[in-house]
Amino acid sequence: MSLDTVLGSIFTVAFIATIIRISTPLILPALGGLISELAGVINIALEGLMLVAAFLGVVVGAYSAQWFPGWPGWVYPWLGALAGILVSLVLAWLLAFVHLELGADIILAALAINILAQGGTVFVMFALTGDKGSTSTLASPALPNIVIPFVNRIPVLGVLFNAENMTGYNIMTYAALVLTVLVWFVLYRMPFGAHLRAVGENPEAAASVGINVRRVQYTAILLSGLLAALGGLNLSMGYLTIFQANMTAGRGFIALAAVYLGNRNPIGTVIAAVIFGAATALGAQMGTLNVPPQYIEMIPPFVTIAALVIYNLRRQAQLAANARKFQDKLEQEHGAG
Repeated sequence: MSLDTVLGSIFTVAFIATIIRISTPLILPALGGLISELAGVINIALEGLMLVAAFLGVVVGAYSAQWFPGWPGWVYPWLGALAGILVSLVLAWLLAFVHLELGADIILAALAINILAQGGTVFVMFALTGDKGSTSTLASPALPNIVIPFVNRIPVLGVLFNAENMTGYNIMTYAALVLTVLVWFVLYRMPFGAHLRAVGENPEAAASVGINVRRVQYTAILLSGLLAALGGLNLSMGYLTIFQANMTAGRGFIALAAVYLGNRNPIGTVIAAVIFGAATALGAQMGTLNVPPQYIEMIPPFVTIAALVIYNLRRQAQLAANARKFQDKLEQEHGAG
């Protein structure tokens, strides 16, 4: 494929639809990471929670037809999704318990969950299928796509709202859009959001006004586990219809990067996640050129590193500006005295 053809395919509505689809498994865990970060209990186990949910969703969904014969076919993928969500919540609760009750370092505990998820999913997958690479031998169900009616006949909006093939986006994509608004509303328009942000800023001060700090942090970690599970389910039951070993491919960590690049704000976090999704989509398009694949694979991590460097430089400039303002204020007060 020529460069002109690739560039032509990039500047299209269909490419925007591809970015939306690819960004979904980044937006959902990024929102979860934002919630836990604002509560002062950053959850770097998002990667492992996504992986476990993706695996359980496929396996339980595939075996549900044997366990519950005669049930309507549309039920089976939702049983798999429920199993994936529950196991992710259990691991998130375990992370919260060992950190908040036993005093374990949350970073080390989260790393243990990531390692357990990466090795455990491959071990169980091999035990069930005899394959360490994927669950291709299982008849994995898919979560449904949603088609928005009446827009398919509109040239641009049809592709944008119902994807290039007019079959709609997966239900998790629409869930990501709804949850973005919901998370913003909860954080900035509801008492729980104010409590959560207060706990993250100063837990001692929050406790002094009657806020149950531990309960808020438990809830934040569980919510991050729920959103990470939805992202993992989108990968294995929407983005694809199989589970592959280590299929999250660092998306949990990229989601955390989106939290900081987005200035710890829901809208900014989602925009950052879309930027990372666009980098992945661009890498996929550039892969059709006669370019060494190593260069193509460098695009998403390069964008991630560059974004974090820009964020850190911007943060340092802001801190320096605040320091200068504080120094000027002190000098004015000293001069007035």
